[in-house]
Amino acid sequence: MNNTLIKGLCLLEVLARRGEPMGVSELASAAGMPKSGVHRLLQALVDERYVEQSCTGRYRVSIKLWEVASAALPGFDLRRHAESVMHTLLEDTGESVHLSVLDQRDVVYVHKLEAATNPVRAYSQIGGRVPAHCVATGKAMMAFRGPRWLSITAGHLAPATANTIVEPRAFLAEMAQIRARGYARNGGEWRLGINGLAAPIFDDAGTVVGAIGISGPASRLDGPRRDALIAQVLDAGQTLSTMSGTVSPHALLLSVTNHWNDVSAAPAPSYAARDARHQPEFELAGH
Repeated sequence: MNNTLIKGLCLLEVLARRGEPMGVSELASAAGMPKSGVHRLLQALVDERYVEQSCTGRYRVSIKLWEVASAALPGFDLRRHAESVMHTLLEDTGESVHLSVLDQRDVVYVHKLEAATNPVRAYSQIGGRVPAHCVATGKAMMAFRGPRWLSITAGHLAPATANTIVEPRAFLAEMAQIRARGYARNGGEWRLGINGLAAPIFDDAGTVVGAIGISGPASRLDGPRRDALIAQVLDAGQTLSTMSGTVSPHALLLSVTNHWNDVSAAPAPSYAARDARHQPEFELAGH
């Protein structure tokens, strides 16, 4: 029974991470399991509504998986401890505040607080995901991943707007700048006219486990307030990084995810120890 449960969870993970319907043979190959066993497990998952079968006979995860994940989301220490810091950042800046984690090459929004006095058209939602290289919170986390992961990622960047940085050398140069200055900036790279600022969140081991940031019209984030906003975002990131017990359970979950993403990814330094002069050089994969 334990082996059956583990295999079923493995199929769910493969389907969820692929992000598109898969056939039985393709899924069996990806999971390293016999087709007959995969077919039986899929039927059980379909019966329990965790997986659905399309009209073409291919399989994909269902909305029920999202419902279960959403119900568990408030229990993450990262979100619970970040609540007060996010409200403070919202009050101090008047801009929308995002709390994000990195899932492969996507940002997943764990929490969001909307600005009431200076609202902008919503472009993100809690539980939603966007390409990490297009937004500030994503770039704040990507910059501290391992050299191999960054090199591979640099060759697979798709533009969302004309401002999105997709040229590999420019992307890697920006990652180095983010590590050196401690914060990331989005200049209309996901939605034109909407900018963002974000800082990484480190756990006690110096590993990036999330990011906190703000977003708003370019006129507000790139105006005379910019330096003050950067300082406030950096302060929020450092506060969350130094909170005792903030992210231990979530860091454990993230470490499992990172194992699948890039077993060679090195831990990021802490705020106190981070020094751009000691950051590794990156080479372009395939270039």
